[in-house]
Amino acid sequence: MSRLYNDFYRNGPNHRAGADVSFADIVKLFGFRGIRVGRWVTAEEQHIAANLFFDALCDLQQLLQVPAKVISLNQTLTLTFGIGGQPGVCAHYQPRGRILALAKNAGAGSLAHEWFHAFDHYIAPKLFPSAHAHHFASRCFINQHAFHPHPLSHILLEGYKTLLLSADGQQPSAFFNRCIQLDKARQQLYLSQPEELCARAFEAMLQAQPLKNHFLVSGTRQSELAKAGAYPNQAELDALGDHWFRYFALLGNAINAQP
Repeated sequence: MSRLYNDFYRNGPNHRAGADVSFADIVKLFGFRGIRVGRWVTAEEQHIAANLFFDALCDLQQLLQVPAKVISLNQTLTLTFGIGGQPGVCAHYQPRGRILALAKNAGAGSLAHEWFHAFDHYIAPKLFPSAHAHHFASRCFINQHAFHPHPLSHILLEGYKTLLLSADGQQPSAFFNRCIQLDKARQQLYLSQPEELCARAFEAMLQAQPLKNHFLVSGTRQSELAKAGAYPNQAELDALGDHWFRYFALLGNAINAQP
């Protein structure tokens, strides 16, 4: 049976007032470019998934305190569900086409992680004039690209710095070093990539909040990867949240203040 039938824990408000929604409703509310659903996703599974997506995206919007169009990255993001799944791959973000894809049976809990990949990609050319179409802002930051000065940009970049660098900005942070060691032990280069460090930190930052939604994010606290140190500890999350929650709240205020 599909994992969609699981009872995903959630304690947020009733965004749907008890009603069911469709994927078309999600596109309309958030402004996504579109949502594509796999041919093997049944009508009943679409029905369940649409409600789960809707609640998770509304919870994400509430956690970040932003308008709905920020969730669709100003109408540039496309969602797919149950399309082109690969064994062992729960979800992925595809820069080409700006596609956030969740697998039908294994994608639950990965939405926040992949959304941050999409945001990290979307914001790169706005922060760094030299960013190319495939670049992520986190990697541009580590590679010391020149950035466009702006008060909001400074807050976001302070988050990257707090997460990825030592206090003097000259060495990798303790979190970065932990993940480097994990990659060495696994003979891989994955957990210590800047975009992966930041996406895991973002989802862990959300899961640490009182509002819980296990379809949006799960696994950052008690999973084997979490126990190995692949996510920031609470002190690291608190320091990161001081920057990133403030960034998104101020971004939301600035957008809402526009005529």
